[in-house]
Amino acid sequence: MENKLSIVGFQMWGPFRQSLMDEHRFYIEQARTRLLSQFANIEAEADRATEEHLANKSIHFNPDRSDPSADYEEAYDKGIEFYQLLSDMRDNTQLSVIAGMFHQWDKRLRDWIIREMRHWHHGKNAADAIWKADVPAILDFLGAFGFNVKAFPFYGRLDAMRLVVNVFKHGNGPSFDELRTSFPEFILNPLGAEDNCQFLLQYLDHTNIKGSAAELDQFSQAILNFWKAIPEQIFLPDDEVNIPPWFAKALSKDSLRRNSSNDK
Repeated sequence: MENKLSIVGFQMWGPFRQSLMDEHRFYIEQARTRLLSQFANIEAEADRATEEHLANKSIHFNPDRSDPSADYEEAYDKGIEFYQLLSDMRDNTQLSVIAGMFHQWDKRLRDWIIREMRHWHHGKNAADAIWKADVPAILDFLGAFGFNVKAFPFYGRLDAMRLVVNVFKHGNGPSFDELRTSFPEFILNPLGAEDNCQFLLQYLDHTNIKGSAAELDQFSQAILNFWKAIPEQIFLPDDEVNIPPWFAKALSKDSLRRNSSNDK
């Protein structure tokens, strides 16, 4: 039997949607300007580190005891080390920016859900359940009310971002295994882009996840597309919704609490 849609369960007000997207764009723009731009010329900085090391060596150069070739080799190694350290710092900074924008999106989404829920349900347990649920559970929750996020093309990037952030935060574990299986393109190929690293995937770990500018752009666009995709109104069916068990349990607890208070 087809459900009759009547009561608005969630509403995405146009100006509020725009404010969410503007906030996200501001975060990305400022992260690029204030943080990521600092790593734009790490090759040149590594070259300067090499030259500075040679200059320091020349101060104490003794033609009777010093070996110029050894000094040049040592300076070259110092430059390589400097570049690698800066490169690692750049990658970690990019991953931190990705983690920050993911958590910003996650919190804004839950805030919106709980605020809209208050129009048709009052209870602490339901709100707490929204905060405690993981992201896949939250997206399933929205799907139960008719907004099937997983059906949109951008969902894959959202899911990949979730896994990348979890791996960045926790290291090896279930999220890395899932990322390696579902989104191997987000794991750095140690042999270079031209080589097929499928046979190496089993030997790689959390230190090989990618957080480049390309990934940042993909994830950022996925968040914007998500906010755009939310319907202006999501209705509650007249019939009982096939809601996730964890949320149904929370609703029942709130109902029991209200009934208990009314009986007193």
